[in-house]
Amino acid sequence: MTLSAVLFLVFVVATLGITFWASRQTKTAADYYAGGRSFTGFQNGLAIGGDYMSAASFLGIAGIIALSGYDGFLYSIGFLVAWLVALLLVAELMRNSGKFTMADVLAFRMSPRPVRTAAGVSTIVVSIFYLLAQMVGAGALVGLLLGVTDPAQKNLVIVGVGVLMIIYVVVGGMKGTTWVQIVKAVLLMGGAALVTLLVLGKFGFNLSALLGDAATQSGKGEAFLKPGQKYGTEAQGLAGKLDLISLGLALVLGTAGLPHILIRFYTVPTAKDARKSVLWGIGIIGTFYLLTLVLGFGAAAVVGTKAITAGDKAGNTAAPMLAQQIGEDIFGPIGGTILLALIGAVAFATILAVVAGLTLASSSSFAHDLYAHVFRRGTASERQEVVVAKVSAFVIGAASIGLGILAQGQNVAFLVALAFAVAASGNLPAILYSLFWKRFNTVGAVSAIYGGLVSALILVIFSPVVSGSATALFKDANFAWFPLSNPGLISIPVGFFCGWLGTVLSKEYNAAKYAEIEVRSLTGVGAEQAVKH
Repeated sequence: MTLSAVLFLVFVVATLGITFWASRQTKTAADYYAGGRSFTGFQNGLAIGGDYMSAASFLGIAGIIALSGYDGFLYSIGFLVAWLVALLLVAELMRNSGKFTMADVLAFRMSPRPVRTAAGVSTIVVSIFYLLAQMVGAGALVGLLLGVTDPAQKNLVIVGVGVLMIIYVVVGGMKGTTWVQIVKAVLLMGGAALVTLLVLGKFGFNLSALLGDAATQSGKGEAFLKPGQKYGTEAQGLAGKLDLISLGLALVLGTAGLPHILIRFYTVPTAKDARKSVLWGIGIIGTFYLLTLVLGFGAAAVVGTKAITAGDKAGNTAAPMLAQQIGEDIFGPIGGTILLALIGAVAFATILAVVAGLTLASSSSFAHDLYAHVFRRGTASERQEVVVAKVSAFVIGAASIGLGILAQGQNVAFLVALAFAVAASGNLPAILYSLFWKRFNTVGAVSAIYGGLVSALILVIFSPVVSGSATALFKDANFAWFPLSNPGLISIPVGFFCGWLGTVLSKEYNAAKYAEIEVRSLTGVGAEQAVKH
């Protein structure tokens, strides 16, 4: 326990040092929001990996695979395939067309105030959903590392993580946050690779032997390696099959609408670097998700599903428990303690880096879109804008701390899937229509964002996630009438439909503006002028 705390403190001190160093380099709004557009494709690719490989990836997916076998690996596949959508449809075009936020792209060819308002609201809602998952992961992790079982003490840890993330964002801005994410990505890949090699070594590098032991230890036999343990079970019937499709849609389409991912494309100097950074990101993330396959099934084989659920019902502590057990099996009790401390510190680093990126995305959107362009109608100075961004980071951080305390007990990968569904329902339709549909207009953009966002939120509120199930937020209540746990199957089409309907019902049409953004998004011509303005 002491070693875990020491390693974690070393990381915190090192990253705080990076943050204060970055604060000296942050002089303008472009520095605060986009790191001065000074990162290379490789550096930004590492940061994208650091931003994307969250507590959901490391703790949540390993836990779901350990408890649900084959069905858990569907998360890894969905998270990875999503990057093809981001690469082919969004990354380069967004870098060429925007300045600091998603709303910059939408506002270019439309009435800015209503569009920026909608985009700002959507960004904050998606970010808070995602932050919620990271906070839950922090509470589960500290319970294992420090032997904390008292809910009040776990709540204090969540508060501590929230305070740290606010410091990273307020002091370091995008430059500090990016370097924290780069450091974290290297540590996470190294830690996951080490445990993976030890697990494979224990089974003689025979994947079949590993999967066979995992199936035996799960108590489910061969069924553990086949679909149907979590989704599409006989008991769930048609609703279970639809929930699986809904989850897949949300995972594959959600990445291209995530605010903290979209702002990463603005931190590089050119569109070519944006494309390179996504390619590097895909390579890093793809390798990592292959490692989660071994971590998840390894946890089932070495630790056992009963021990995992005893530690955390949602399985969020499967990876650290695997690290401890495999360390003990190979190196003895001291080895287990050291490996647990190492993986625990890496997981904490993961949580801190991701929450910093999310808080920066949402506070930037509030300051740049809502305050500067909606409330102040473009009259705010850069300095005022940055001050408001820092103040809003405090408010958003406080909200995520409160919700994180409320949502303890949920699987973090599952919570992130909800954030993906909300992003795919509201943000993605508006972005794709804006970039590719000549007829698209202000009413369509606002309708797409609000239609997708509101429908996703309503369906989540009245789903088994919130009430009517053993793992619901409100276990003693039951007002669930929507049978699916993930709203994507309904809310994503609703978002696209609302965007289309709003557009065709409005007479607004500006062919010249579309022609300009089309040339700019495809070639980059005029992008630098947009940045300067």
